[in-house]
Amino acid sequence: MTTLAIIQPFGSDKAESGGTSQGQPDTSSTGPSRAQTGPSATPPGIGTLAPEIEGILTWINSEPIALKESRGKVVLIDFWTYTCVNCIRTFPFLKLWHSRYTDDGLIIVGVHTPEFDFEKDPNNVTNAVGENGITWPVALDNGQVTWDNYSNRVWPAKYLIDQQGVLRYRHLGEGQYAETEEKIRELLAEAGANLDGDSFPPLSDQDLDPEFLRSLNAEITRELYAGYGRDFSDTQSGGPGFVRQPEYYQDREAVIYFEVPKEMLAHSIYFSGFWFVGEDLVRHGQATTDYEDYISLIYSARTVNAVLGSTPERPYKVRVTIDGQFLTPENKGDDIVIGENGESYLSVVEPRMYNLVAHPSYTRGHKLRMSSNSADFELFAFTFGVYTAGP
Repeated sequence: MTTLAIIQPFGSDKAESGGTSQGQPDTSSTGPSRAQTGPSATPPGIGTLAPEIEGILTWINSEPIALKESRGKVVLIDFWTYTCVNCIRTFPFLKLWHSRYTDDGLIIVGVHTPEFDFEKDPNNVTNAVGENGITWPVALDNGQVTWDNYSNRVWPAKYLIDQQGVLRYRHLGEGQYAETEEKIRELLAEAGANLDGDSFPPLSDQDLDPEFLRSLNAEITRELYAGYGRDFSDTQSGGPGFVRQPEYYQDREAVIYFEVPKEMLAHSIYFSGFWFVGEDLVRHGQATTDYEDYISLIYSARTVNAVLGSTPERPYKVRVTIDGQFLTPENKGDDIVIGENGESYLSVVEPRMYNLVAHPSYTRGHKLRMSSNSADFELFAFTFGVYTAGP
């Protein structure tokens, strides 16, 4: 699936540098989402019969669920994919709704429509479901059939279906959790649930980092993709591309030698040494002994994440530094290990999103470097956050 990044998380204009300017942040907006091209069919209208869940490879946490057999229940369909940071940020709210309203007749169905090929592997999705504590039904929509039934375009996307199978509410992206819960309660009440005794506190969206809000002309680095497929889509839609090195465009599906210029542009990926450039990823092009090949970028954010590839049979180590220094307990991400000698690194043992950096507050203009001696080192994407908590 070809992906076009939406890089206006706070209703702002795309910055020429490849970052996203702050503008007037609206924490009740959808937030940053990853949009996809697809069929030109019109999305199902509110008030019409909801499209069926179809084309599912397998189910996790449940036997197959059909909407036509779920009459009398309220169904929340959540389109997601397990490396999507925007989806991960919604998990606490989905868990809350699942806990609060399952006994009242709410069925949450996570329709997992993959972005990358490794997300099509049922074992990988099952592992992600377990690691993230997801207990509601998950349907593997590897063929994008249900996604296309809904003419969906973004992760995450939520569709609420009433007791008669009618689509009543749609929300794309993060945010507006209080509004979504209010609609859930409304539809459950219509179905006969007694919610009068509930005294749940109202939900609010995630808090933006205060330093980000205080900073003049603050910007957050947009999502950056390593593979040439998404880079091409970005340039075709008027973007600057995710990689600014001319070598990157010399060949495809080949190992290329890269040199980092003396002056790096912010919000772009740079490679040094030998790297294989693929459609969805860039892979280290050789085994080394002294971390001489590396990936680097200058970013503005509070948190930094990377989607990396691996298998349990071929784990590898990635050294991570900021501004030439190893990370510390004060700025390391959840997946960073700090060794006895102070070295900060990742142990990459499965294909997923890894949390690299978590500054105490929003900051800008820092240089991240990642290096590995392994020829299995694969980068798919970087993502960034400016919330007070979470990735």
